[in-house]
Amino acid sequence: MADGAATPMNGNSSANLDALKNNAAAAYSSVANGPVAQNVKDQHAKTTAELNNLAAARQTPATPAATGQPLTHYHSFFSELLSWNNPRASAIAYATVVAFIFSVRYLDVLRWGLKLTWMVLGITVAAELLGKTLLNNGLATQLRPRKYYTVSRETLDAMIGDVHELINFFVIEAQRVLFAENVYASAAACLGAFISYYLVKIVPYWGLALIATTTLFFVPLIYTSNQELIDQQLKHAGDMINAQTHQLRTVVEKQTEQATQITKQYMGDYTAKAQSLIHSARGEEPHHSEPAIKPTDFPAAPKDDFKNVEPAASVEKQEPQPLIVA
Repeated sequence: MADGAATPMNGNSSANLDALKNNAAAAYSSVANGPVAQNVKDQHAKTTAELNNLAAARQTPATPAATGQPLTHYHSFFSELLSWNNPRASAIAYATVVAFIFSVRYLDVLRWGLKLTWMVLGITVAAELLGKTLLNNGLATQLRPRKYYTVSRETLDAMIGDVHELINFFVIEAQRVLFAENVYASAAACLGAFISYYLVKIVPYWGLALIATTTLFFVPLIYTSNQELIDQQLKHAGDMINAQTHQLRTVVEKQTEQATQITKQYMGDYTAKAQSLIHSARGEEPHHSEPAIKPTDFPAAPKDDFKNVEPAASVEKQEPQPLIVA
């Protein structure tokens, strides 16, 4: 009787277990092939494609700098990253930078790194000593690889070259901003430095880094989203500035011309006075410019012929007679 009762119970338990497995498999299949899972797969595929596009954008730009020097491939990379042409990749980069800032601010990374180091080394030393004591063979020795991992020369050269390009990117961009190759970029950097100068008194460094990162990522996004409106306003402002500049240039040229004429006049007067003082000091009469001789200053030439005039009779002179004759 007991055996007969146990047999149906075992059969029911096996059937229930099979039914449970089938239900779990059906639930997993519905979840794995459902709309949520399909959406996750699609988003993963799009994210992977955008990350690949961002990596492929690391090409040396065709347009050189104002000096004719070629730019680095990081110019194309950051331009593609901040333009939000690949929104998922740009969002991931922004989230990564923000997470790094918060981790540096709120997490004691250095202390945690030291703690992880002594714990790992303590475990390996204890395992090695315990294995040699009990098994006559250290456990760490069993886990040791046959050949230690090394960095190949090709990988190291690629890393050094990449770091070299990154450093040159910052060096070139700093000089382009300093020498106003792009006036708008230089003006934006000037405004950012001016605002940061006052914010640093009340905002901590990690806050400034967070503000700078947010501005750097979202200002291009706002511009690309409202490019037509912003370009129109910038064009209107540029026209007004050009008109005012032209008017100011005209006024300045007029004032400069007047100042030049007045300066020449005063210089002439002062030169004449200086020459007069010099001649007075030397005891000389100051030299005055004579007026030009005109033809009317001379008498008219005679037009008739000259006539012969006889000389008058000469009066003979008689010697006086003496009063007493000898």
